[in-house]
Amino acid sequence: MDKKVNSNSKEQWMVVKTNPRAEKKVDERLNKAGFTTFLPLVTIIKVWSDRKKKIVQPLIPSTLFVWTTPRLLNDVYVVNGVHSILKFLGKPAIVQNYEIENLRILLNQKEQSDLEVVERYKKGELVQVINGPFQGLVANVMTSTCTYRLVVEIESIGSGFVVNVPKSYVEKWTKSTN
Repeated sequence: MDKKVNSNSKEQWMVVKTNPRAEKKVDERLNKAGFTTFLPLVTIIKVWSDRKKKIVQPLIPSTLFVWTTPRLLNDVYVVNGVHSILKFLGKPAIVQNYEIENLRILLNQKEQSDLEVVERYKKGELVQVINGPFQGLVANVMTSTCTYRLVVEIESIGSGFVVNVPKSYVEKWTKSTN
């Protein structure tokens, strides 16, 4: 049962840390408690000496995102498996909507394109992908051995992912683009 998103509410994406390997159960329990959650999952192939198996596991271990208000966030503590709430300067860490959308875009794509050198974008500039499989992605430009790559950051939890995209697919990002 997901809570309705009210445009007048102060609901935001916040980070809940779980006990190790409890992410899926906590996600399920939070949903049953009425919270809207986002648990980014990836499929990997585990290889043993005698077999291979596809495993679905969290992209970010012991982490899931909850759409709620700071006041209601403490209600997640009653859910079995919740370890803590990620805080920044004593307040719950807020994850921006575009960062959640970036994760959704990354998880829906299986292929990456090669990046061409783009001199008009400097290291650290925010850009948005306007075409191709990563369309809508907002990322920082990163320099690596005389080439540019995009880093998709989830600043509030200190994680990032590198994506390669052709220069014709990228434009400078402004908040008005969001």
